[in-house]
Amino acid sequence: MPMANTKRPSPYAFDQDASEINAERNKARELRASQWWKRRCAKGQCHWCGQTVPARELTMDHIVPLARGGKTTKGNVVPACKTCNTKKKQLLPMEWESYLISIRQSADGENDA
Repeated sequence: MPMANTKRPSPYAFDQDASEINAERNKARELRASQWWKRRCAKGQCHWCGQTVPARELTMDHIVPLARGGKTTKGNVVPACKTCNTKKKQLLPMEWESYLISIRQSADGENDA
């Protein structure tokens, strides 16, 4: 009896071709120009760390990254500071939850001082 293939599937969406990813990036460019996005950024708060950031410095972060099969929709994009967006890379929120917890704990420690 042959052994079952126990290899886990890749967490990345390798079945997407370059044209699909480029189409999503184009949608992101269009969405960044929308009034909806400008209002989201006007609050000046990073979705992930909660820090206040000048609106022009906020970046668009895909909650489910494009490389993981995410789409550019209003429900899948959030304003994020450059630091959080860079550190998150292609991770899902649950995969970098420990980083978020450490950020919040260090902020709490600064507030207690």
